Amino acid sequence: MQFKDLKIIEPILRALTEKQYTTPTPIQERTIPLILKRNDILGSAQTGTGKTAAFAVPILQHLFADKQKNNGQRKIKSLIVTPTRELAIQIGESFTDYGKYTGLKNTVVFGGVNQNSQTAILKRGVDILVATPGRLLDLMNQGFISLKDIEYFVLDEADRMLDMGFINDIKKIIAQLPVQRQSLFFSATMPDKIVKLSGKILKNPVKVDVSPVSSTADTIQQYLYYTNRKSKNDLLVHILRDTKINQVLLFSKTKHGADRIVRNLKKQRIKAEAIHGDKSQNQRQKALTQFKERKIRVLVATDIAARGIDIDKLAYVINYDIPNIAETYVHRIGRSGRAGEAGTAISICEPEENAFVKDIEKLINRKIELMDDNPFPQTDKPMTDKEKKEWEKEKQQRKQAFFAARKNSREKSGSRRYSR
Repeated sequence: MQFKDLKIIEPILRALTEKQYTTPTPIQERTIPLILKRNDILGSAQTGTGKTAAFAVPILQHLFADKQKNNGQRKIKSLIVTPTRELAIQIGESFTDYGKYTGLKNTVVFGGVNQNSQTAILKRGVDILVATPGRLLDLMNQGFISLKDIEYFVLDEADRMLDMGFINDIKKIIAQLPVQRQSLFFSATMPDKIVKLSGKILKNPVKVDVSPVSSTADTIQQYLYYTNRKSKNDLLVHILRDTKINQVLLFSKTKHGADRIVRNLKKQRIKAEAIHGDKSQNQRQKALTQFKERKIRVLVATDIAARGIDIDKLAYVINYDIPNIAETYVHRIGRSGRAGEAGTAISICEPEENAFVKDIEKLINRKIELMDDNPFPQTDKPMTDKEKKEWEKEKQQRKQAFFAARKNSREKSGSRRYSR
């Protein structure tokens, strides 16, 4: 099947052809006709399956048909709510690309930046709004946004919304939506809380489940290194000596860990930048742009910051830290090997993460290939429960000492300024 077989109108089909989109992915093939028939959708699909186009294309087609009937002032007719700035921006870019010849306007609103440029566009009028929950509610409270004309509502990455604590914001937004609307609900996983939330949003939905979370794309080669905690960085540098690995998305468990990895890589003259919640929006966008343009070789990201990152033909993903939730591994490595392209996922495992690897292999129902070319093999044993408690206590003491020293330094600096 091709996109032209899905009864997509010529202006959108022309834009898709320009993007070299000819064959729809399974979720697009199944979902687009259902949305065009105005069904509510409960969609489950792993990262990289093409779900943005699955909802953007039919929404654009509905709005284009509505526009032909009514050429009055633009009102927000479609709302897409998503958890992160990066994902919101990319969804906005997709609507711009697919709607290039429709005359429809969209904009994106998110926090962490000055709102003036966003509100200026809203005042001129848009048909489609992509938003993160916090900034959306803020602009609604200020009177810049009204949801009374919404006809098409999308809640994207619903499981991540819950993980990030947005559930109350989502409920407030839903309360402001018109009762009569078409609603589309997408989530990579479907725990009970997500199913319960979907029941409050959707009416007689059609469930579309194209790829269970336990599956990894056949196009992704998976490799595993066992090493010690102290050897991780040396092993990473060893891996990156392979010049074929010229663009890699690397996952870190924590923000501080991501920054530390970047510092260590830069010492080895490996161009790297980090994106996480402590970085400003401009810093994150700059790093992502440089990575896409291959000006930096390694982009280090936390799971939340990376959600929604879509990089064409990304060949390499490295798990510097093994995730303690097996499904997270599937989402991470799914950022490579997209659209039938080849991908490689490399995981670096320290003793405390050995159990996580077993959980992952059980979930994906396969053994991850072990790498023999490892100059830093794992020799340490996992800590006992007693050792873990002592290590956590020592780590907490070091952390408290660090912040106490920094506070003392600031107080002394303030005293010197005052004495002058």
